[in-house]
Amino acid sequence: MHGWIFDICEMIQNHPRLHRDATRIIPPPSPMLCGCCGVVRCMFLHLSADRSSKHLEYSKWKRSPYKHQSNVICSFLRLDLLPAKNGEEVTKHFLQELLNILLAYISKSLNRSSKVLDFHHPHQLKEGLEGFSLELQDQPDNLEQLLVDCQDTLKYGVKTAHPCFFNQLSTGLDIIGLAGEWVTSTANTNIFTYEIAPVFILMEDIIFKKMHSIIGWSEKEGDGIFCPGGTMSNLYSVLLARYHFFPRVKTAGMLALPPLALLTSTHSHFSIKKSAAVLGIGSESVFLVKCDERGKMIPKELESSIRTAKSKGLVPFYVNATAGTTVYGAIDPLNDIADICERFGLWMHVDAAWGGGLLLSKRHRMKLQGIDRASSITWNPHKMMGVPLQCSVILVQKKGLLQECNQLCAEYLFQPDKHYDVSYDTGDKSIQCGRHVDIFKLWLMWKAKGSEGFESQVNHCLENAEYLYYKLKSRKDFQLVFQSQPEHSNVCFWYLPTSVRNMPPGPERDRELHMVAPKIKAKMMEEGMTMIGYQPLGDKVNFFRCVFSNPATQKEDVDFLLDEITRLGRELYS
Repeated sequence: MHGWIFDICEMIQNHPRLHRDATRIIPPPSPMLCGCCGVVRCMFLHLSADRSSKHLEYSKWKRSPYKHQSNVICSFLRLDLLPAKNGEEVTKHFLQELLNILLAYISKSLNRSSKVLDFHHPHQLKEGLEGFSLELQDQPDNLEQLLVDCQDTLKYGVKTAHPCFFNQLSTGLDIIGLAGEWVTSTANTNIFTYEIAPVFILMEDIIFKKMHSIIGWSEKEGDGIFCPGGTMSNLYSVLLARYHFFPRVKTAGMLALPPLALLTSTHSHFSIKKSAAVLGIGSESVFLVKCDERGKMIPKELESSIRTAKSKGLVPFYVNATAGTTVYGAIDPLNDIADICERFGLWMHVDAAWGGGLLLSKRHRMKLQGIDRASSITWNPHKMMGVPLQCSVILVQKKGLLQECNQLCAEYLFQPDKHYDVSYDTGDKSIQCGRHVDIFKLWLMWKAKGSEGFESQVNHCLENAEYLYYKLKSRKDFQLVFQSQPEHSNVCFWYLPTSVRNMPPGPERDRELHMVAPKIKAKMMEEGMTMIGYQPLGDKVNFFRCVFSNPATQKEDVDFLLDEITRLGRELYS
């Protein structure tokens, strides 16, 4: 907003010159939030210092619920909302207007004729578009402007719920999960002690027991904690493994440690290296184990890497196996890796951030056979299960280890003489103090869907991947990165323009093919009707990676994606 909002009745009564000198009166483009007590309201947009320029807008509107102390300035501010005295009506209508914006956005996100994104470059958004400004000022904006800002923020963002958004592992928007997040934000509590989050603490306990059972751990085994993303969950796994073998590190620090080594595959998530760096072990102490052409860790190479680390004077203590790699969706041979870890006495972690959801499907859970032998597991329900971001857990087979590793017994939080069972004060298991409540949306979705509902959702996503795989296999203008059927819902492929198709294999063809995906992606984002990621990997030049985790996506959306890539490719390479 560029000025103030007035009620025209009061304005005429108190400031007749404004009405007399107004240059024009026009209807506003849309209903405004603010107003006073009359049936007619107007907005004073601009008045110069010498009052030579005036611009008024008016519209017929229903009687407004808003009433400000001033007879002139009727622009409601944050201070008019609850907990302000008599702020109920203003709060109610502000939140109702916000809800209308959100419902319209959700509806548009699921409309296949709408865009996935309205792309603008960073400098364009920084400079401001159509009145949308990111800059912060000393004076407060009114509530109407805040609603406009909310609307514009959604407008210029990416509709990740759109059926044609294939860019990330986390896609879609579950309405029950969204409702759960709203309830969580309304409760606005922490989750370190039972006394401030009794229901949420008990829900966490129920969910962890459910997940432990699905994995195959016994009732006497298992622990867990929610983390802000899979990277943090993986960091916990390294932290726990180090403490398990070298408990003095907690008090004595790095001086209590020999030089350590971690092992993970070349296709694993970068968070394993990052964890080693953060924990002082060092990224150079991470040994990358070779994978086969499908992206799976080769067990013999793991054994060889363990021996190499030992020959360099390092002490291997941790192996990360991946159940669902980020790019290929590959699942490492978990039982073979578990055998090796047992033989060498190593901690086995399974990063199932992406693949954990497969455990909910009778059809696909056998792909993770051996996961029950892991010492710890990362599982991100905000990926394949479709829980709104963020929702990640680290699950630990040994009960009590999280507490032993991380507790410091802060007396202002964790008093042992409370009047209830203090074993439910779970916050000391975490390296954080304050933590967002991530449990309720997952618990509510599980109540709404049941395990069978999640199973259907997982099966649907993998059916979409299978459909895309066979479509690509039958076409000459596309080439699969590997010929075998995908294990997960990742499908990787190249688009082959005619000019590239006619080139013989070799460095020149690779150079040309390497530029195809980025060019198509750039044009795709400018038009905004679909979105898919690309990357190189190893000796493979840039290729597209399509992932399915959105239950709203149907086969028609897969067809549309291929049609769009083909159309854009022909336009760029005609």
